[in-house]
Amino acid sequence: MIIVGIAGGTGSGKTTFAQALQAAMGEECVIISQDSYYVANWDLPFEERLKINYDHPDALEDELLIEHLKRLKRGETIQVPVYDFAQYVRTDRTITVQPRRIVIVEGILVLADPELRSLFDLKVFVDTDPDVRILRRLVRDVQERGRSLDSVHKQYLSTVKPMHEAFVEPSKKYADLIVPEGGFNQVALETVAALLRQYLESGISPRAARRTEGG
Repeated sequence: MIIVGIAGGTGSGKTTFAQALQAAMGEECVIISQDSYYVANWDLPFEERLKINYDHPDALEDELLIEHLKRLKRGETIQVPVYDFAQYVRTDRTITVQPRRIVIVEGILVLADPELRSLFDLKVFVDTDPDVRILRRLVRDVQERGRSLDSVHKQYLSTVKPMHEAFVEPSKKYADLIVPEGGFNQVALETVAALLRQYLESGISPRAARRTEGG
């Protein structure tokens, strides 16, 4: 199994890139979103959940994501949580995910956690202009997540931008590949897909190949 971590700022196109990569690799590839692993917060009222900084690493239950990835590597099936973005709470529903030859993990902070990062055979950072990212975030949150224009604006200035500068952008240094413009970068997509096919055919993971080349 090859685990690919795809990070990048909000609205960078990392999800689009992950989906395009999955389409290129076919049924042997599955995507897991770090967003599914926001802390449940079942015990907090809606007003309190609104105050949480969702762009800080503490808002995510990376321990559960790490456990799930390890279980997939052991050939076990996992139950990925379903998160309600309109209510800022984890639901009681889950999605069954079975092991695949390629597992893509995408999220803004997947390269920021050392333990999580250590599980990735290939680490990708999607790098996109900040103005483009905020416009994409605005459209997504209003149209898909039931947010108001005012709430998106306040959240961006109070948490999204400062957390990007504190945690997301610094994690770029851990990437093996930096992809400009996300899912619209066809050359990068074809390059990564070809690389993964090569590793699948050889039976050697990217990490193992790097160790061999280094030795």
